[in-house]
Order: sequence, then C-alpha cells, then structure tokens
Amino acid sequence: MPLPSSALLAARHHRLREALNARELEALVVTALPNIRYLTNHGGSAGVLVATASALTLIVDGRYSESVRARQDSPEACPELQVRPVPTSYDEVALGVLAELGVRRPAFEAAHVSVARHGWWTRTAQARGLALEFVPAEGVVEGLRIVKDASEIAVLREAAKRLTPVAQAVLQSLRPGVAERAVAAVIESELRSAGYERPSFEPIVASGPNAALPHYRAGDRILASGDALVLDFGGVLDGYCSDLTRTVAIGDPSEEFVRVYSAVLDAQQAAIRAIRPGVESTVVDAAARELLTESGLGEAFSHSTGHGLGLEIHEDPRLARPGGQPPTVLRPGMVVTVEPGAYLPGWGGVRIEDDVLVTEQGYEVLTSVPRHLMVV
Repeated sequence: MPLPSSALLAARHHRLREALNARELEALVVTALPNIRYLTNHGGSAGVLVATASALTLIVDGRYSESVRARQDSPEACPELQVRPVPTSYDEVALGVLAELGVRRPAFEAAHVSVARHGWWTRTAQARGLALEFVPAEGVVEGLRIVKDASEIAVLREAAKRLTPVAQAVLQSLRPGVAERAVAAVIESELRSAGYERPSFEPIVASGPNAALPHYRAGDRILASGDALVLDFGGVLDGYCSDLTRTVAIGDPSEEFVRVYSAVLDAQQAAIRAIRPGVESTVVDAAARELLTESGLGEAFSHSTGHGLGLEIHEDPRLARPGGQPPTVLRPGMVVTVEPGAYLPGWGGVRIEDDVLVTEQGYEVLTSVPRHLMVV
C-alpha cells in the first residue's frame, strides 16, 4: 500500500505545530523512530528530526540519505523537509541544527531519551557556548498518533484482514505431539507468506499449564489431548501492527475449559459492545471485568482489557482499570485491541483478542477469525 501522501503529512505537521504552540514549545527533537516515520515517511532504523514552527530537519546517515531524497520527488514527499547528513554523529548534527535555527529551549521526548544522552547534550552544548536549555516533554507526537487518519485506517484494516488465512493455516497444523516451537515456526512462516514485513512480536504459543502465563512464549512442551492452547500473534504491514489471540482445544475440551472459554468470550463481546465515541477507556475494561467477576474469574483476569494499536504494538489508549494515567475518552479513528483473559495456575488459561476501530456510530471489528470454541 502507498505511504501517506504529502497532503496527509502536511496535516500532521499542522497538528504538531498546534501541539507545540499549546505547550509553548519552540522546537521538538524527535528521536522515537515511530514518531519520525509518522511525521516524515522515513522508516529507517536511525534518524533524528528537529521540528519547529517553520522547519522540519531530518538528520540521517549515508544508509538513508539517498532514499529520503528520492522520496522527495514522489507523491509521498514530506513537505518543507530539510535533509542533513551525518558526518560525525547524530547528536553532533542535532546540536548544530538547533544552533542554526536559533532555538534556545528545545523540547525532547523524555520517554525516549536516556539520562546519558541528555547529559551529553547538556555538557556538549555548554562546552561549545551554545545557550540551549533542554526541556522534557511527553506524548507530543503520540498524542497525534492516537487518532488514526484515513491512510492509517486503510493499512490497519488490511493488516487485520490478512490474519484470517494465517490463522486458518496455523489451525490446520495443530495436533497432539507437535511442539510449541514448531507451531510458532508455522505462524512466522505464514505471516511472511501473507505479505507481512515481520511479526508484530514474538508469537505466543502456550499449551496446557503454560496457558496460565499471559506472556509466555513458545517452548519445548508437546501439545497433548485435552490442552487449552493460547495462540497470540500479529504481523506488521507497511509499518502498522495487527494483533490476534485465539484459544483452541486440543482434543475434546473439558467442562472447565468450556466454562472458562464461554465466560471470557462473553466478557470480550461485552467490552466490544461498550466501545463508542465519548466513552472513557475504563468503561470498556469494566464491561469485561464485571462479567468475569460474576463468573468467579475476576481474580484470574490479571491484565488490562486492551491497548491501542498502530505503528507500535502497544500504544495509547489503554483499556484498563482506573488508576495510574487518566482514562482516555474514545474518539472515532482510535484502534484498540480487546483481549480479556482468565488464567488458572496449574490448569491453563483462555484469552480472546480482536482489533477494533472506533467509528462515528460505535465500532468496527477489523479481525475476522471465528471466535467460537474451535477443537482440533
């Protein structure tokens, strides 16, 4: 799929400058690679962007300078972008750019800059007589990314859609006697075959008692009849992540498996139905948590109900209980996962997850793999 157009990038730049103005920041040094990609279409593994009210300066080394310049002659060109090479180091060039632009109080992404890096900036600027006061800022670009534009939604919808044939192929590979790691290898192979750049994360293949560990990875355990098997995987398409979890039964499921599965599915569907514009994120979490509590599984649900999805596998908003950061009011264009679970040590667990778009009317479920209990 094509990269965001110049017009879409210009709209993002306008919103960025509004955000900088609202926070009274004269410049932002962007070091988080997903944020750089969002603002410039540069998807390389290195780069620094200096953004001001009137200029965007992208600092890249020789691996990327030609590709960035070539893109500037395409419909995906980044408006008003100045490209600077890196003859010495990224941070050396960034200090020079700030000095040239006359910036005095540049903001930096506090969540993405180490103490050591900030210290180097400060010491080096002082040694060179540069009057720079680095100001920490959080969530400036992430606050823009939380609501997806039309280009992003198109990619996320396609990324979710492609998980269906992947899941079908993986289900066909399951049988007693297969190792968890072999199943993970099938997932990764099928993701590549479906056209994804890479997995969104290391696939989770958790069988039997391992399914009681929410973030277990694939190990040496051999699938056995009677197992609950949690499969959690996703793929990156044009930079954007998809995420899906299904729990299947290896052989005839026990009554306990059916009970827990039904409770988790009911909780997930209640949470999805709660999604609509104007609703706080905590309400969605509560819809799932209340049903699991009524089923006697409240203590077995040990994580939040979901998270935002986009250029990163975990973004805002978080669908979580009150506490910590303030709840987010859902808005059209947000994309979230909905993934309640129940985990019983020594027995196993169940999790069911789908990707969901907040729409003007309510919601759209982007993933299309069946949710009924599947037996293999």
